[in-house]
Amino acid sequence: MKQFKPVIITVAILIAITFLVPTLVVLPFSGDEAGSQLDEKASKKPDSAALLEDSVEVAVFRSSKEIIEKLPLEEYVIGVVAGEMPADFEIEALKAQALTARTFIVNQMMNKGGDLPEGADVTDTVTHQVYKNNAELQQQWGADYDWKIEKISKAVLETKGKILTYDGNPISAQFFSTSNGYTENSEAYWANEVPYLKSVESPWDKESPKFNAQKVVPVAEFQQKLGIILGGDGSVGTITDRTPGQRVGNVVIGGKEFTGREIREKLDLRSSDFTWYRKGDHIVITTKGFGHGVGMSQYGANGMAKEGKTYEQIVTHYYKDVKVTASDTILQKFTAKK
Repeated sequence: MKQFKPVIITVAILIAITFLVPTLVVLPFSGDEAGSQLDEKASKKPDSAALLEDSVEVAVFRSSKEIIEKLPLEEYVIGVVAGEMPADFEIEALKAQALTARTFIVNQMMNKGGDLPEGADVTDTVTHQVYKNNAELQQQWGADYDWKIEKISKAVLETKGKILTYDGNPISAQFFSTSNGYTENSEAYWANEVPYLKSVESPWDKESPKFNAQKVVPVAEFQQKLGIILGGDGSVGTITDRTPGQRVGNVVIGGKEFTGREIREKLDLRSSDFTWYRKGDHIVITTKGFGHGVGMSQYGANGMAKEGKTYEQIVTHYYKDVKVTASDTILQKFTAKK
């Protein structure tokens, strides 16, 4: 058997070479082809909307630390919805809030309104929109963090890339906590008339825990803050007119005329829908609603959602003649300017 060993070895080598040669020939070409395919996949662009959204970065001025935090647009929207609306609200209400938050920041970035620190697009306060990052939300929510962030993220992602427009432009998406049963015309609270910010009924707000409130102010403080002297007959002024949203338009006190907004701000009231009376050395003030009253009521949105209304129905109720629009073309204009 020993004389056959070299023959066996030779045959084995020849068989191995037979299999190896095609492999050696093919592998360099296969490698080139694979490399070409990988390069092609790497350079393939995603759809335009995804590309634009991924490319837009929001620079938020963190007021407490006085630093600028940069993050992707949709992540910012999650932090705003979490900061502005209770997570236990209905999912359709949270989606409506996501639309307003996204619309607000797109409009803000395109127009850069307000006094901002250099390099910032927006602040994290009610001056613009309240924003909280993940670390802050974990601390605030504790054991409830997981379900709350999951629910809010779902609302944001299901409206991803959508904003509210009027005549093709992002709107000024104003919102507030609770109405007095009606929202307000923009010009009844601010200087400018905005066609989509008109008074509408909002009966759902009566279920809000913030619908009614009472505040007791010492007469001396009341007089000092308003710069007036009350008469000795016990009267506390006269409301001379009301707004389309049933709030105080103007009131005369101690011979001076004030707007309802001025009274609200000077006395730090929840709403400009107020009544009052004097009781001894104090003024007892009752308010209806919470906030400026212009745009979308958050508790109203939640009430609509409880009745089965969709987020599209909610926003088109509170903002007149607006459209839910894909943001890709608007963001494209914005990124082209950068």
